[in-house]
Amino acid sequence: MSDFFAQALVFALDFALACYALALVCAAWRLAIGPSTQDRILALDTLYINGLLIILLLGVRLGSLLYFDIALLIALFGFVGSAALAKFLLRGEVIEA
Repeated sequence: MSDFFAQALVFALDFALACYALALVCAAWRLAIGPSTQDRILALDTLYINGLLIILLLGVRLGSLLYFDIALLIALFGFVGSAALAKFLLRGEVIEA
């Protein structure tokens, strides 16, 4: 019975990985052809979140804790990058003198 649950978990992880990979491709497409700068920034946010989720799923699938540290760094840099881009769009500069 536990073999069934292990196979179901592997199938669910693979299915979720495929769904996030498809979402990653859609976000990259929006980043490339976005009609406005705001659309491109939103696509970039979606891109790093989907990449983060893919790395987390790979960490669960492979049973390695290193992937979780990498995902934490991606989340940190993604948030800082989003804040910097938003500030640049609002004020025209990132670092104020």
